[in-house]
Amino acid sequence: MKKKIAVIFGGRSVEHEVSVITGMQVVENLDKSKYEAVPVFIDKDGRWLTGEELFDFNNFKNDKLGNLKEVIFTSKYNDKKLYSHPNTVSGFLKKKVEIEIDAVFVALHGTYGEDGTIQGVFETLNIPYTSGSVLASSVGMDKILMKDVYKSYNLPIVDYTWFFRTKWFDDKESVLDNIESKLRYPLFVKPSNLGSSVGISKATDRASLEESIEVAVVYDRKIIIEEGVVDPREINCAVLGYDDNVEASLCEEPVGWTDLLTYEDKYVNSNVKGSKSGGRNIPAELSDEKTKEIQEIAKSSFMAIDCKGTARIDFLMDKEDNVYVNEINTQPGSIGYYLWEPMGIMFKDLLDKMIDIAIKVNEDKNNTTYSYEVDLFDKVSFGQGVKGTNGAKN
Repeated sequence: MKKKIAVIFGGRSVEHEVSVITGMQVVENLDKSKYEAVPVFIDKDGRWLTGEELFDFNNFKNDKLGNLKEVIFTSKYNDKKLYSHPNTVSGFLKKKVEIEIDAVFVALHGTYGEDGTIQGVFETLNIPYTSGSVLASSVGMDKILMKDVYKSYNLPIVDYTWFFRTKWFDDKESVLDNIESKLRYPLFVKPSNLGSSVGISKATDRASLEESIEVAVVYDRKIIIEEGVVDPREINCAVLGYDDNVEASLCEEPVGWTDLLTYEDKYVNSNVKGSKSGGRNIPAELSDEKTKEIQEIAKSSFMAIDCKGTARIDFLMDKEDNVYVNEINTQPGSIGYYLWEPMGIMFKDLLDKMIDIAIKVNEDKNNTTYSYEVDLFDKVSFGQGVKGTNGAKN
């Protein structure tokens, strides 16, 4: 019997459209002999919708999604069904939706999809899901926490500092002074919790630094400032697996860029099937030794945040071939299929492996004991003039 896979995409994020593309690619490339895709579209208002119209990408282009049905998961543990939203089932002609789900394929990017929030929903319901865990997703999403973790593992990263948006509004000059006392130009200013180059800009002096921060604070309450690598090469490498059983993909090098890949560079490119432009060398032109070094650092970066499934790790390499981890993408656009296909792992095979990992992780979790029998209640009294415990300590 085919497994029913809920493919969830869209979402309340600046990466909404990118997520739709990824979701459509997943739906199209799932092995039809093993899986039945159940597309679930989260619109920009946060509604969860499903229906036949979601199988045709042209309906997104032409805004023909008017017949979708709003659905929900319940809060009941182990209930793996999608139900009609309560507001949509009243009335004689309203049809109730009830779909049994075997696993969820998370194709969301950015806020509320890549940051651990949606992962927490499925953890709570005990539904197998692809993508990193709650912890891995949240750490991987927050560039500051990510770099703090990598620094503790002695992984190579550029120098950085950060601040809260409130500090900027309170005293801009002191923020600028602090940055300039710690870092050297050129600098890159980034919202801590966004991807796809949104809100990121380069600063070469104090004036452009102030301008860059004014852009970044629109998108996040935490801002990270990084020292730039002069004339860098960007090298990317994906990792696939769970625990310490992981493998690295080929390395790629985006071409035709200078300092910063734009939103369009990343997604209107050869990593999206059906796109009309190129822009990446796979494999990257590197020595065997440098390729091996990057692959090993990629695997270490993946395991350092306890990631699972697949992720893409982005590197910067300077003129002396020093390598720096730039960031980890726990939900890479298009699932990073293009890094695996030259190795013989086709898109449908990659999706298959990710679903297998999701189910294995869920089974592993269910083999863990989460209860502990103790007679603590007998040692605590309330309602009898006693304000706490009878000598019990936590």
